[in-house]
Amino acid sequence: MVTNYSYKYFIVHLPSDHPYVAHVEINRPDKMNAFFEAMWLEMAQVFNALSHDPSVRAIVLSGAGEKAFTAGLDVHAASQGELSSGSEDIDGARKAAHLRRHIGTFQDSITAIERCEKPVISAVHGFALGLAIDISAATDIRVCAQDTRFSVKEVDIGLAADIGTLSRLPKIVGNNGWVKEVALTAKIFGAEEAKSVGFVNSVYDNKEATVKAALELAKLIAGKSPVAVQGTKEILNWSRDHSVQDGLRYTSVWNSAALQTKDVSAALLSGIQKRKPTFEKL
Repeated sequence: MVTNYSYKYFIVHLPSDHPYVAHVEINRPDKMNAFFEAMWLEMAQVFNALSHDPSVRAIVLSGAGEKAFTAGLDVHAASQGELSSGSEDIDGARKAAHLRRHIGTFQDSITAIERCEKPVISAVHGFALGLAIDISAATDIRVCAQDTRFSVKEVDIGLAADIGTLSRLPKIVGNNGWVKEVALTAKIFGAEEAKSVGFVNSVYDNKEATVKAALELAKLIAGKSPVAVQGTKEILNWSRDHSVQDGLRYTSVWNSAALQTKDVSAALLSGIQKRKPTFEKL
């Protein structure tokens, strides 16, 4: 069982008053939590570790400091790295192959959040630009503070968003026209607009209230059967990307194993006895 999480750019709390919940903070507040390569690689490590920790059943992700969840990509750092033009002597196809691998690694670091076996709730506040949309779109539930300012920012730096926003955001909100508007213009949109299109579930007065609400929601989820919760996340994500019949088939195969858990009888018995059920670690 993993109990000691120590990272350079992320803080992982295991709050004693929220059993089985992990609170992950992006921790570069002096730079508005802007990301560079070492950070996104470390983020993958964080979520891969939490995914396999039996003492964690739900996760909250927030940004340290008062200004930003994350201001996105650290453009200054990126301009000196993979986004720089590089040597003109490098064959174009070989440079493309290198960049493709680099982008794939970046994409996988964000997908680590979606791939995580435990539900992840993003508690967003302040500036949430560019990469912030990629990250929050990979989480399972999103809540935000009233002061949140979102933007699919990539076109402003000469890029098509390539780390997940263009693939996930249309499926979250179900409104291609709105997605194209915000992606093509890079316009800022606020908390209420994000809620109106279904990008966030709820809006709170400030960061403190947002994080508190996210932790309470995570605590509620963590009190359920971990077999049922992890199966539900897996099946929902699978069904999103497949037909109804494919989803039903996958569910039948998944539950043919999962229904053998003792959690079902424990939940039913606790209901009859009118008490709160307890479940073993997974």
